[in-house]
Parts: sequence; C-alpha cells; structure tokens
Amino acid sequence: MSDSNTTDFTNPSTFILLGIPGLEAAHIWISIPFCAMYIIAILGNFTILFIVKREPSLHGPMYYFLCMLAISDLVMSTSILPKMLSIFWFNSREIDFSACLTQMYFINLFSVMESGILVAMALDRYVAICDPLRHSTILTNPVVAKMGLAVVLRGGMLILPYPFLARRWPYCRTNIISHSYCEHMAVVKLACADTRVSNYYSLFVAFLVIGLDVFFIAMSYIQILMAIFSLPTKEAQLKTFGTCVSHLCVILAFYIPALFSFLTHRFGHNVPLHFHILMANVYLLVPPMLNPIIYGVRTKEVRDRLLWLITHKGM
Repeated sequence: MSDSNTTDFTNPSTFILLGIPGLEAAHIWISIPFCAMYIIAILGNFTILFIVKREPSLHGPMYYFLCMLAISDLVMSTSILPKMLSIFWFNSREIDFSACLTQMYFINLFSVMESGILVAMALDRYVAICDPLRHSTILTNPVVAKMGLAVVLRGGMLILPYPFLARRWPYCRTNIISHSYCEHMAVVKLACADTRVSNYYSLFVAFLVIGLDVFFIAMSYIQILMAIFSLPTKEAQLKTFGTCVSHLCVILAFYIPALFSFLTHRFGHNVPLHFHILMANVYLLVPPMLNPIIYGVRTKEVRDRLLWLITHKGM
C-alpha cells in the first residue's frame, strides 16, 4: 500500500482516510460517543417525521420546516458516520475516488441546506409573531414548498463546483487524507496544482452562506423582540418568547460548532490536527442529535403527541 501512496498518479482510484491522526489508539473509545450520537440522531429525527406525519394538527409551516430539518440531519450524519465507524472498528480506510467526491458534496450540500432551513424557520417565527392574523395566508403550503425548493437549489448550485473542481485537479503527491471523512479542503490540499480557485471559492461560500443567513436570522429576531416587548404584560411576553426558544437553541447548536470549526481550520495554525478533526465531526454530529431533543422537549405539541403515542402503545 505504501508504494501506491507515493508513486505519481493524476487520477487516483481510491483515497485512504486516516481517521483521527494522533488518536489511532483511541479510535474504539472515540467511536462509542459518536455511535451513540448517531443512534440518537436517527431515532430522534425519524420520530419527529413520524409524529408530524401522523398528527394532522401538526401539518403547518413550522412543522414542515422541522421535517425538512430532520431530513437534512439524517442525510448529513449518515454521510459520514457509517464510513467513519468502519475506519474505527474495522480499519477499513479506503474510499473510492468518486465516493469520496460524492460524500464531500452531500456533507457540504446539506450543511448549506440546514442553514437555509434555519432562515426559513426564522421567517416563520417572524410572521407568526409580528403578523399572526396573516400567518396562514402568507405561509401557505405552496409557499412553504417553494421555500424548501429554493433552499435545495441554493445549496445544490453553490456546492456543485466543489466536486467538479476537485475532480479536475491532478493528484501526484499522495492519496492519504488526514481526516475521518472527505472534507473539502483536506482533499484539495492533496492536489499538485494551483488550487487557489477552490480555496477562494470555499471562503466565498462560507462567508456568503453564514454571513447572509445569520444576518437574515438576526434581522428577523430584532423584529420579533420588538414585537414581544410591545406586548402589554410580562406573562404575554414570556409566552410569546417561549415559542422561539426551540428555534434559538437549534440555531446556537448549529452555528457555534460550525463557526468554531471554520475559524480553527482557517486560522488556528497552532491547534493540533486531531482537535481540528474532532471539531469538524462535532459540527456534523451534534446538531442532528440535539435538534429532535430540543424540539421534542421544548415544543408542547410534539411532546404531547409523543407521550400519547407511548402511552397508547403501552395500553
């Protein structure tokens, strides 16, 4: 294997994923919390989808967006966990070149989509609180469907250049990726060509998506807070703000690890490689695990329906 990793080649048939370099001896132990997070994410997000599908009273914009978020979380976590666990458990490090680019595309696509869904959910909260009488006429099912389609198309168009450019580069140094999955920049760094186009484009996408989405979410919540503070009683203010707490928690669970991972990757040159990789995995695994828990605990309608299903099954 060592010969194939050092000889010249321009189109490798496979890449070698190292997992978490420097922590190879701990791979089995690291896999335990990662596997637990994945199981919770799968069960939690499928439960959300099942409850919303079964309960007609939950067939509204907020819960449609929640279902979009659940699907995004399922695909994003499934894009990395099975292969990562095969590395940790069976030392199965090889990944086909095309499969690597596909994994790269889906990870980045659904990360961008998740950010877009959070913006759509912020818009839903804005309309529900600032213009409640028109909520049902503004956010109709066709409008929600168009917003979902726009989120998918935006992500698809922005991320498509990633694998397209990565496929064009010649790879004549090595096919060893010092990562647990096919992270975009980890793959691009292997190319023996001027990859500034990929570097600049990935920065452009990161600043465009995070910058614009956070801006729109912030603007929505400024308007929401102004509307809340204008309510006559403290009880009404707390009750109205309570409808936003779940969404705010999900926003923090997504953007804080994403921003931390991005900053340490770009500017934390003295940060150990294994810490970079652990943070990159946390960014992709923690939100899918937390989102259904947050909405299950904080949203009365989801919580009540889940408890009813459990007790009804028990009877």
